[in-house]
Amino acid sequence: MDGLLESTCFDMLSVRFIQIISENTDKNNYRTTYMRTEKDFIGELIMPEEALYGIHALRASKNFSNNSTFPREWYQAIGQVKQACYQTAISFIQAAGQKYPDKPLPAGCESPEVIKLLEETASEVALGEYFEHFIVPAVQGGAGTAINMNVNEIIANASLVKTGYNPGQYEHIDPFLHANIFQSTNDVIPTALRIALMKQLNLLEQNINELRSAFEKHERANNSSLRIAYTQMQQAVPSSFGMLFSAYSDALSRDWWRVSKCFERIKVVNLGGGATGTGMAIPRYFIMEVVHKLREITQLPLTRSENHTDTTQNLDTLVEVHAIMKAHAVNLEKIASDLRLLGSDIMGRYEVKLPQKQTGSSIMPGKVNPVINEFVISCSHKVYSNDMLISNLCGQGSMELNAYLPLIGSAMLESLHLLIKADESMLHNLLAGLQIQSHTAHEKLMHSPAITTALLPLIGYEKASELAQLMKTEKINITQANEKLGILEPEKLEKALLAENLLKLGYSLSDLLGDG
Repeated sequence: MDGLLESTCFDMLSVRFIQIISENTDKNNYRTTYMRTEKDFIGELIMPEEALYGIHALRASKNFSNNSTFPREWYQAIGQVKQACYQTAISFIQAAGQKYPDKPLPAGCESPEVIKLLEETASEVALGEYFEHFIVPAVQGGAGTAINMNVNEIIANASLVKTGYNPGQYEHIDPFLHANIFQSTNDVIPTALRIALMKQLNLLEQNINELRSAFEKHERANNSSLRIAYTQMQQAVPSSFGMLFSAYSDALSRDWWRVSKCFERIKVVNLGGGATGTGMAIPRYFIMEVVHKLREITQLPLTRSENHTDTTQNLDTLVEVHAIMKAHAVNLEKIASDLRLLGSDIMGRYEVKLPQKQTGSSIMPGKVNPVINEFVISCSHKVYSNDMLISNLCGQGSMELNAYLPLIGSAMLESLHLLIKADESMLHNLLAGLQIQSHTAHEKLMHSPAITTALLPLIGYEKASELAQLMKTEKINITQANEKLGILEPEKLEKALLAENLLKLGYSLSDLLGDG
């Protein structure tokens, strides 16, 4: 009775869908919408006749009714995994036919021409075709079964259309028997996720390297441009913009190195392992060959797992990879925050001038905000929140499977998207137009009591404090203060304040004695 009620409710929704189309159709340009009915062991559903999705995807879209968008690149990667599965299945059918010409083949292998057609359609899915028929949201239950079935239905129905049949005529090409041959959701979907991640990680690695290179250019251009260094938001000691940018460049170098190592963490895939990694109901030939086919298709360094059970149920490698992504987000936030502060009105006369990218206020004329810095910082914090979600859900794996892979994978891909775009925006919209006001920075340094730290080896702490105090009270520079107090010979002071001496790593006795 409950099943009948559920089916009736779904049918009522479908009828209302038809009514809405009719109500919103121009009467002068009326077009009839034809519907088809599909059934499973739960009941029946009505859907548009031309839809390439089927009953399983439609149920999922109703059960998980939300507007979270499933990542397109994950969808495309599933197409590549299906390609490899079909190619391997064809190879198996040919090998089996040669070795056992008079023996029956496993179910689904009776029509190799059907599998070849599915392989062709899967290659189109890999290019992003038919994505408008993928209706399952990113936030869902079921460990990805709805994802796998939506793609199976698309491949089966698109192949049916190619052969002159209508979508839903599964007696000819079936989403289970044919489109899912030798596969399980539990090996196809996580394998496709790793492919999608590796492709995006390639982009992230390139972007980090370009960003690092841009900071190196700023480092070289401003190597001797003096500035005040700050600790705890207070003026500290003399430094340079070259040193500032070198610190950013080195942090990004570490990010680049860490991201380049991510491929080693996620290259091991469980494809061929089936539902729990045992390979049950899958030919051993298929298990041994399918990853090799997938490696050829993707041109990625994929490796067949030596322990499919482990690879199927444990997602700690994804936690590790996202932690590396989070580390990059931390460095991006630090850099963006520093540059935002250095370019702010709070700092007084600009030492760093941020590029003006857009109007900053609807009421305050002429106001320009550091929107690129704020965008980068916002991206970083979304990555932090995703990191917590991924860690928590990866720990929610139960026994032989983790049911939350769809959201884990979607969050990881979202973090990658955000970091890639944050890198691009920082490179093109911030660094490209960043201006260093070296004269202003040098003048501010010479008026700052922080400069007296450089004189400690020459005059000691007490006399340096006298200079610093006079500079503060009379708002004069170091040269003027020294003239009034007569603490150090002008020639020695001038030499000590040269950029080449201020930026040395420590000092030697010869520096003090004038022998160097």
